[in-house]
Amino acid sequence: MLGLRRILAVSGHLSSRHAPVATSSSAASSHSAVFVRALQILAQQGPVRLQKLSASDSGIVELRLERPEAKNAIGKEMLHGLRNAIEEVEADAAANVVLVSSSVPKVFCAGADLKERRLMGPNEVRDFVNSLRSTFSSIEALSIPTIAVVEGAAFGGGLELALSCDLRVCGKDAKFSLPETGLAIIPGAGGTQRLPRIIGRSRAKELIFTGRRFDAVEAVTMGVVNYCVPTGEAYQKALEIAREINQKGPLAIKTAKKAINQGTEVDMTSALAVEEECYEQVLHTQDRLEGLAAFAEKRKPVYTGK
Repeated sequence: MLGLRRILAVSGHLSSRHAPVATSSSAASSHSAVFVRALQILAQQGPVRLQKLSASDSGIVELRLERPEAKNAIGKEMLHGLRNAIEEVEADAAANVVLVSSSVPKVFCAGADLKERRLMGPNEVRDFVNSLRSTFSSIEALSIPTIAVVEGAAFGGGLELALSCDLRVCGKDAKFSLPETGLAIIPGAGGTQRLPRIIGRSRAKELIFTGRRFDAVEAVTMGVVNYCVPTGEAYQKALEIAREINQKGPLAIKTAKKAINQGTEVDMTSALAVEEECYEQVLHTQDRLEGLAAFAEKRKPVYTGK
């Protein structure tokens, strides 16, 4: 009962010093409803929040990191939240694009939670890093586009998280690094593989070998990020891009992502065969016919994803 009273107090449902005494079955039922509501509120206060935008932005989903006390460092709880959020997005047929952002000022993600890791044995560390790697691979493998919104620090696993997204937008105060070699380890959540594919081997080797920090201007120059905007405006820029994507044929966007991702991993002849196969998938859709009709009638198309 004491645990229940504390939950109710935290959630704002218990304003006086003593809880009222239930005197009937209806009162008991009321307390039960309040208890469920309290748990729902607490469940929404985890380190990862998933929110669907509404009205004209319906189809845009925001995955937000919310662990201010640790600068969004990724521990077991946040990793679990990320995996659950990814599964929910993939299962949502109405989702067209995802924004990955942070609610913590001046921080996107500080990387792995090293304080938590110090308490792990070698086997536990291996399992955690393997799970982190597979989680970021799941983000990369999402069928819909993902956009990382980086304001402030994106270090280690935080940068690897951003690299697993399709696009990256940063504010001018953003700072990046893969500092793992300074801890006598290497980036283990995709950094050694995704960074070279994005900016080339030589530049990636320099950044990983030295572990040095680089700023937003250098990031956009090297191609680590797509856009660098004034501090505080990264979310708005990312939202603008998401809105543009959200207006296009959703099946076409998914298929284009599939064609690009699969095609870049094979030779050109095989890649063109991938493109041919993907084009065939959109050729007989209702959306394609709607696009042609809207063009002929000089109106905005209404796509249904069919």
